[in-house]
Amino acid sequence: MPTELEDVQKQTAAANRILTDLGLAVGVTSALGHVSMRVPSEPNKFVVKGREYELDALSEMQADDMVVCDTEGFKVGGRPELTQCSEIKIHSCIYKTQPQVNSVVHVHPRYTVLLSILGVTIVPMCQEGAPLVRNPLKVYPHVKTIQTDEEGMDLATLMGSDKAILMQGHGAVTTGKDLEESVTAMLQLEEQARMNYLAYSAAGRDYPKIPLELVDAMSNRTPLHELPHFRDVLQGKEPQRGGIWAYRVARVS
Repeated sequence: MPTELEDVQKQTAAANRILTDLGLAVGVTSALGHVSMRVPSEPNKFVVKGREYELDALSEMQADDMVVCDTEGFKVGGRPELTQCSEIKIHSCIYKTQPQVNSVVHVHPRYTVLLSILGVTIVPMCQEGAPLVRNPLKVYPHVKTIQTDEEGMDLATLMGSDKAILMQGHGAVTTGKDLEESVTAMLQLEEQARMNYLAYSAAGRDYPKIPLELVDAMSNRTPLHELPHFRDVLQGKEPQRGGIWAYRVARVS
């Protein structure tokens, strides 16, 4: 029976591989980015992709490749030859300031990066992830890597409790209550950015977007399990969509 830490390492390694499978860490960015997950029983510790691998690519990450760090950014577990990722302070400072966050993702999605340089605000352009970009995302106005505690706290403070933040010409950070939520948020952010870029290319800077009242209409609806035609089949339970994440994990397993 695996220990809790071993299970977290396994889950986190799979989430890192999923970033490549989703096209978020490929080609020139195949080694750039990292997913982390807080250790449930020790909330001051988290598991994350490190560096100094013989083969360094997110697609290659296995449980034994994950390192354990504390919320000050120090490595406290993992293979001796491995180090923390260079931008460990992205993770440690968010975990330190946002106790509700249990997973952090940082990658360099190409359309997201491109729009941050063009100065184009990512607006709702499709259903997937529309609430994520309902309001303009904050932008950390630096291209540099986040290496110091001051830089990490600047980003974490600017981000606050938001689910996503852009890093100008660099990438993005998303958070979640678990790996599924944080990785899915990054996937949806990049899809919204891609749709925005296509619209920008086709119609110019003043391209249309989904009206905010239609985005808001997606929320605060009668739960599916309370609708008459679903009440019996769902038996009062909320519908489960965990099979989507399970499929992503199975693909990279």
